[in-house]
Amino acid sequence: MGTLVCQTCNSTIDHFEDEKVTVLYSKCNCCDDHHTAEEV
Repeated sequence: MGTLVCQTCNSTIDHFEDEKVTVLYSKCNCCDDHHTAEEV
């Protein structure tokens, strides 16, 4: 089981199937809309 976590606000975005426990960091939709690359 893997978990997709927002690197900006640390909220859980999604879960996905994986052979081992994995945490991947991405950006959620709310952070993409409200933050620019300069602010992050």
